[in-house]
Amino acid sequence: MLAYRIATKGEAPRLCEIDLPHPQVGQVRVAIKACGLNFADLLMQKGTYQDTPPAPFTQGMEVAGVVDAIGPGVAHLKAGDRTAVYAGQGGLAEYGVFDAERAIPLPDAVSFEEAAAIQIAYGTSHLALDHRARLQAGETLLVTGAAGGVGLTAVEIGKLMGATVIAQARGADKLAVAKAAGADHLIDASEDLRTRVKELGGADVVYDAIGGDVFKAAFRATNPEGRLLPIGFAGGDVPQIPANHLLVKNLTVIGFYIGGYLTFRPQIVRHSFETLFRWCAEGRIKPHISHVLPLSETEKGLQLLRDRKATGKVVITP
Repeated sequence: MLAYRIATKGEAPRLCEIDLPHPQVGQVRVAIKACGLNFADLLMQKGTYQDTPPAPFTQGMEVAGVVDAIGPGVAHLKAGDRTAVYAGQGGLAEYGVFDAERAIPLPDAVSFEEAAAIQIAYGTSHLALDHRARLQAGETLLVTGAAGGVGLTAVEIGKLMGATVIAQARGADKLAVAKAAGADHLIDASEDLRTRVKELGGADVVYDAIGGDVFKAAFRATNPEGRLLPIGFAGGDVPQIPANHLLVKNLTVIGFYIGGYLTFRPQIVRHSFETLFRWCAEGRIKPHISHVLPLSETEKGLQLLRDRKATGKVVITP
């Protein structure tokens, strides 16, 4: 079978032929129909992602497909079932073997492409805003990088939760995408973020995927008792947080990493995914997928992420 693999640490990944894997105790084999690409895939190629597996390994973190075979001890799935798996690795291939406890039954009304696009982007925003920040209806949510893979989902979920959403992104096209997802106010990245947000009454919750100076500006535009979620650092700089300012305004900076919950509270992630798949089946959320590419064009898809040319999600279909 074909798989997009990193053979040696520091070596560029490539599409290669490997043996078909077989499920062991507590595992399922999935015929993969779709796999979402993530910024973390690029970090894994550099070896800088916190959960980079040891080489050799197949890339691809979030998977959807059909159960092809099951190992001993698996009771909640059978061959032929549609499923989604937050795998962490192994998704950019024609088949993959995964721990069955990470495999969730997929409603018929949710496409494989949608399921692959939902897990990390929507799961991150849903858990961050609901479970961690406790976003309340009527509050103001600021989302930076609002047309990106996770930013766009934060706009959509924040609006579903009853918040007033301020979206920041670069350029009219990306701002239009954020508006279509439900943003109430739009701020171009060329504008003074702090001034514009304060003119709109300040932010109660900040969902920041950029870091650096953008985080600093958002920090200074946060209302007293506000909560800040540093979700990512796409701008390249990890912000340094002045603790004295936290005290003055009674602010809370909240750490959040969805992968961590798979270690100590996996049921939280599973419940979130089940909720999101139900919302998708009901038409309450609709993943924005900007590109769908075959496995042979995986590098092209990753280049779209490097060049910031994707709005929403890039999905590979083996």
